[in-house]
Amino acid sequence: MNEELTPLDCLLPSGTQRICLIILNQPLDEVYLRVLWSKALLKACADGAANHLYNIIDEIQDSFLPDYISGDFDSITPEVKAFYSDKVDAIVTLGGLAGRFDQIMASVETLHHALSMTQLPLLIIQGTSLAYLLRPGNHKLEVNTGLEGDWCSLIPVGGPCQTVTSGLKWNLNNQVLQFGKIVSTSNSYEPTELGAPRKPVTVTTDQPLLWSMGIERKML
Repeated sequence: MNEELTPLDCLLPSGTQRICLIILNQPLDEVYLRVLWSKALLKACADGAANHLYNIIDEIQDSFLPDYISGDFDSITPEVKAFYSDKVDAIVTLGGLAGRFDQIMASVETLHHALSMTQLPLLIIQGTSLAYLLRPGNHKLEVNTGLEGDWCSLIPVGGPCQTVTSGLKWNLNNQVLQFGKIVSTSNSYEPTELGAPRKPVTVTTDQPLLWSMGIERKML
């Protein structure tokens, strides 16, 4: 293989390399950081590296927000984790609901793991479907964007869920959703008069409950 490379091109202001910047959990050089950050197409921190990034850019943290922070989060401090978590409202995964059935179920299991890893909503989107695992508690889902399809569902993947809903075509009134008994698939939204806004969907559940809904791609 023949290859040509200018190793220090990444540090030249006039350099043409397109780079991805991965910051590791070690002391940072601020000069290098600023140059590389300005050129990187994607920026990522490995766990505790977020602590160094947060501390080295004191008072201007909002200008240095990584695209990703990954790891088991045993090194990142609670203060830093909270700071970066507050900068986004939701995590969206593109892909994971098509192809092999066992891999689709692995995506659903990942939603369960995420409940203990982040307080942010984790949405999986692919094709004409969205999946979102509701935590135990009360939820209000706005479904009047114009992108909603005709169908929605509540599936008790992890076990029985005692559930109360409103805003659905077929609501649940303190019923237990459970495989082998009742699951709320092929549901829809409460009908509204022509031109009237669709009501929000409310869901109360005592256990994690999988919400899925259709997406009208033609409206994008």
